[in-house]
This record gives sequence, structure tokens and C-alpha cells, in this order.
Amino acid sequence: MPEPRPTPLQITTRTAAAALLTLLWLLLPPATTAHADDPVALSRTGQITDKVAALGDREDAVATALGELDDERGIQLFVTYVRDFSGRSAQNWADATADKNGLGLNDVLLAVATHDRQYALSVDQDSRLTDAQIEDITQAGVEPALRKNDWPGAAIGAAHGIDAVVAGRPVPTPAITPGEADPGAGDGTGTGDLVLPLIAVGAAGAVAVYSYTRRKRRMSERTTPGRGRGAGAAGWGKSQVAPLPELDTQARHLLVETDDAVRTSTEELGFATAQFGEEAVKPFSEALAYAQTELTAAFKLRQQLDDAFPEDDPTKRRMLDEIISRCTEAGRRLDQESGDFDRLRSLEQAAPEALANAERAAQELAAHTDRAQETLTALGRQYAPSALVSVAGHVEQARDRLAFATTHLGQARQSVDTGDNGRAAVHLRVAEGAIDQADTFVAAVERLAGELAEAKDKLPAALTESEADLADARGLLEGTAQGVSTADLQGRIARAESVVGDVQKERAAGPYDPIDALRRVEEADAALDEALAAAREREAGTTRARSLLGQALLAARSSTGAAADFVTTHRGAVGSEARTRLAEAQRHLANAQGAEQSDHLLAEVVRGRVASLDQAEDWWTDT
Repeated sequence: MPEPRPTPLQITTRTAAAALLTLLWLLLPPATTAHADDPVALSRTGQITDKVAALGDREDAVATALGELDDERGIQLFVTYVRDFSGRSAQNWADATADKNGLGLNDVLLAVATHDRQYALSVDQDSRLTDAQIEDITQAGVEPALRKNDWPGAAIGAAHGIDAVVAGRPVPTPAITPGEADPGAGDGTGTGDLVLPLIAVGAAGAVAVYSYTRRKRRMSERTTPGRGRGAGAAGWGKSQVAPLPELDTQARHLLVETDDAVRTSTEELGFATAQFGEEAVKPFSEALAYAQTELTAAFKLRQQLDDAFPEDDPTKRRMLDEIISRCTEAGRRLDQESGDFDRLRSLEQAAPEALANAERAAQELAAHTDRAQETLTALGRQYAPSALVSVAGHVEQARDRLAFATTHLGQARQSVDTGDNGRAAVHLRVAEGAIDQADTFVAAVERLAGELAEAKDKLPAALTESEADLADARGLLEGTAQGVSTADLQGRIARAESVVGDVQKERAAGPYDPIDALRRVEEADAALDEALAAAREREAGTTRARSLLGQALLAARSSTGAAADFVTTHRGAVGSEARTRLAEAQRHLANAQGAEQSDHLLAEVVRGRVASLDQAEDWWTDT
């Protein structure tokens, strides 16, 4: 039999907390073994993992069937036999084991719990095997053997069944060799995985950096019949379908988890780019861009589910499934590059060089923070306090992060000097996260200064345009025939007159908030412009729309930028709803910025007022 391809390695979770956990765990006594069969690490020497000696003297026959399937069809069937699934559902256990071992597109996992008499088949969603084919394999190739306790026959039947359906043939009926009903029972060997102690490790200001692997899988789950199970033991149950509330909770959890993964990966990429150059990190950069696209689409679906128009249950299920699928795909794509990226960023290997880069970044950022304080002081003299609310306390928080980073950089330097690069890496990762957050706070101050100046420059032209629109609207009002209601138009005129008057008084009185003033003028003028749209020629309307769009974009950029900064620096406090609104706001903002290529889209952006941008503003204001 040809030697099987190496089995996949376990995916490594990369977090600063995990690194600290490793150091603390080394100080603890070893844990004792446990009998519960948690998701296992598959064998590294083949495709068979038999924890209960279920295969006996037929293991070679199973290995031959698996090898032939691999050689003929390029599909690796992994089989694992355990006593029980640790209280999990069969499908959950199988999928967790597949994820733990990084099984991919052309890999299938058959998991069998001999004592609990359960099994599950886990298949990648993009596998060439269809749902109907999987059903045929399980019904004709696997279940007949399990009914008779033919544990090796189930694996052989699965391999022959997969080969048959790929070739377009019926699944062959397996030759049954009845076996022991509960192999491994009472042997007392405790063959389950080692249960390691869980340690909660926290550090103020630390940023967890991690990668993860999940795969949406088509599922075929059955319970094998056993003695004492009653009349229903001769039949087979239906595949379980998750209730909608459970699916909704899973989708919300994945949105937050994936959003954090993308954000922390972005931070990690920034440091790696500075250290190794853009070309060296290009694969991960592309993976990150792909993951962001999938996440944006998932947030769009969540927004549709949360809007005022409820979907029926089938539609809601389909949308939730797609959210989970897209989040899963985003994680899979990030994880696909994580191995190379981890090696590139191996701080333990390159601790001295990485430490020097981080120390240099901290020094430069300290100077930027001082300049940001000067900028903020100048802005306070020039604008109203309300204009600076979004960056209130940013300089102080940046300095706190830098102080925290400096402490850990000092500890990392001591560790490097004593040759303890492992401990240095722990402190260095924590310091890098704090530096990145400090940079976010400082950049927000600099960005706001530019936005305020731009708004101040745009406001006079916006007021002039509003006054011209008011004149047009008054003329339209005078020309309206008797008997035609003008209440709506009169209300819009009154609103625009009030806003224009208030803004002009604020400008004359002294320091004011130009972004807020521009937003109010633009909103009032957009409502007025909507009433005038039918009376204007399309070309003139498009020119006007472009002018309004520029004003709207500035206010929108400012609000969404502030909201994004808040999520980045306060991740644990922000749930899926706020992240959904922000993601939708950013997507609509990107569409609006590209709307210059389409007059139709331009008009829709301006007239529609980009609902999610308003929602994001409301959320940010409340926060």
C-alpha cells in the first residue's frame, strides 16, 4: 500500500494570553489523564485513530481501503474510534475534531463512539460530495455495518461508498462481520486526551492576537442502535437542525469573533510589514483583505436581519447560515496563511530585532503624542468643545498605553539580555498591542484636525447653496396652484431657514463645531433639494448632488472614523449590533465615495441619506 500523505497538523492559537498561559503552565505539576474523549488529535502516522481497539486484527484491511480511496480519488478519509463524545453531540464532536486537525477540502472524517453508539460524518462544504451522495454512503455503506457492531466494516464501507459515488456507481453493500458490542469497555486504560488545567491570564491593555480555523460542513449524523434502546433501535434518526435562536446566537458570536480576528490580524500585519517589508507579508495581506470582504458581506446580512422588515423563518435561516459561512470562510482564509505568518513573526526566534523595532516605534509614537497634545490644545482654542468630543481623553489614553508598553519593553529587554527569548516574546507581544492602540488614539486627533479644517472651508459654500435653494423653494411655493397642499414644502423651507440662521449666528459668535454645522446644513438642504428635484433638470440635479455628496461624505467619514476607533480600542465592550451598524456605515460610505462614476448611484446616495451612516452616528453619539 502506498504510504499515506502526512496528516494535517493541529492549528495553533496565537494569543498573548496563550503565551502567558504557557509560561505559567510550566510552573504547575502535570495533570492526570482523563477518560472522557474530547476532540482528539488524529494520528500522525496514518488515517486511523483507534482509541478503543475497535478494529482489532482488521486494522490493516481498513488502512488498505483508505489508501486505495486516496490513490484513486484523491480523497483522504480519516476514521477515529472513541468510547464516547464527552457529552457533545456527535456532529459537534466530529466537526471540532476536524477543525482541531485542520482537515480541508478533500478530507472526510468518520467519527464513531462505540459505547454511546453514535457516529457522525464531517465533510467540507465545498467537497465534491453532494448531500445526496453523503446520504447514500451513510445509509448503504456505513449504517449496515454499525448495526452489527462491525466497526472496521463501517470504515471500509465508507471508503468503498465514497469511491462508488465519485465514479457514478451505486454504493456497494458491505460484507458484514459482527463484532464486540462495546470494545474497550472496562479496560481502565484511560485512553482519552490529556486534560490540561485552564488558567485565566489577564493584563491591562494587552491585546489578544490570534488565528483560528472553522469550516462550515454538510452534516450526516446518526445514532447507532444498541441493546436496550427500544423499538426504535432498528431505524435511523434524521439529521438534526439547529433551532433558529441557537443559529442566531452563533451568528452574532461569530461576527464579533471574526471582527476581532480581522482587527488584531491588521495590527499584527502592521508590525510585521515594518519589520520584514510589504513583499514578505503579501500573502497574509491578501488573506486579510479577503477576510475583510467576507466579514463586510456578513455584516450587511446582519443589518438586513435587524432592520424593520422581518424575514420569514426559511429566509432568516438561509441568511444566518450565510453569515456563519462567510465568517467561517474569513477565518479559514486567515488561518490558511497563519503557519507561514507565525514563522515569519516568530518573536522567540527574532526577539532582539523585533524588540529594537518596537522600541523605535514607541519612541517615535511618544513624540507624535506630544504633537497631538499641542494639536488638541490649538483645536480647543479654535473650535467649540462639542467639536472635540470624539477625541476627548485620547492623548491621556495614548500615554497610558505607551507607559504600559514601555514597562513591558523594559522587561523584554531584560529577558533578551539574559537569553530568555521565550519570556521576552511574551512581553513584546503585549507591548506591541499597546503601542498599536496608542497609535490609534494619536492618529484620531490628527485626523479630526484635518476634518475640522475641511468642514470649516466647505461651510460657506454650503450656506450659499442652501440660500439659493431656499429662494428656489419659495418661488416654487408661490407658483403652486390653489388647492394643492404645500404643507410639506413649507415645513422643509422653515427647517432650512432655521438651520441656516442658527449656523450663521454660531459662526459670528465665536468658536463653533464646523462638522456639526455642515452636517445640519447638508441635512436640511438635502430635504429641501428632494422637494425641488422634480422641478430641476437632471443635469443640474446631478451637479447639485455631487456638491451635496462632498459635504455629506465629510461628516460621515468623521463619524464612522470615530466609531471605528472606539471599537478598535474597546473591543470587549462592543457587541455584534454596534459592529454591524458600523460595518454597514463603512460599506455605504465606500459606495458613496465611488459614486462619482454613476449619476444614478450618486442620486440614490444623496437622496437616500445613507441610512446606516445615520444609524452609526446615533450609536456613536449614544456611546
